[in-house]
Amino acid sequence: MGKTALTVIDMINTYDHPDADQLLPSADRVVPVISRLLERARRRNAPVIYVNDNFGEWRSHHGELLDKALAGPHAHLVEPLVPDESSLFVVKARHSIFFETPLSYLLTQQGIDQLVLCGQVTEQCVLYSSLDAHIRHFEVTVPRDAVAHIHEDLADAALRMMERNMGARVCASDDLWA
Repeated sequence: MGKTALTVIDMINTYDHPDADQLLPSADRVVPVISRLLERARRRNAPVIYVNDNFGEWRSHHGELLDKALAGPHAHLVEPLVPDESSLFVVKARHSIFFETPLSYLLTQQGIDQLVLCGQVTEQCVLYSSLDAHIRHFEVTVPRDAVAHIHEDLADAALRMMERNMGARVCASDDLWA
């Protein structure tokens, strides 16, 4: 039996993009939930891996992305989720956490075979990451109250697709590391 990692997707964010106004209300609701998941995962010594968009900043690293997000107008959405010294961080450029990143290799090296996916956006990056995890034979869990959406109807459909087509476990965050 392998390990489970909490994977935080795209939450280090300035919210300076075209659909941010639609995303912000949902992000505001999930930040406290993700914060509690982080606390529970860390208490159990479960690996925490942040996988975050680089927002086209090709010379950036995770510290610069974090500093920029914390200096922005929506820092209150980032502060509760700041990576600690034991967190791992992978920078991505596209929707999937796996697309042209070293994540698969990292997971294999760490003996991780199950991912809890949280973050944003349910109907985009979380969905595509779930599919890519599935085709790589990782078990996937998605806590429905820990993923933010732009379009609620598409997010609901995405969660159903993850569960039905990808075998993901979709549950409440309280069911994890209780």
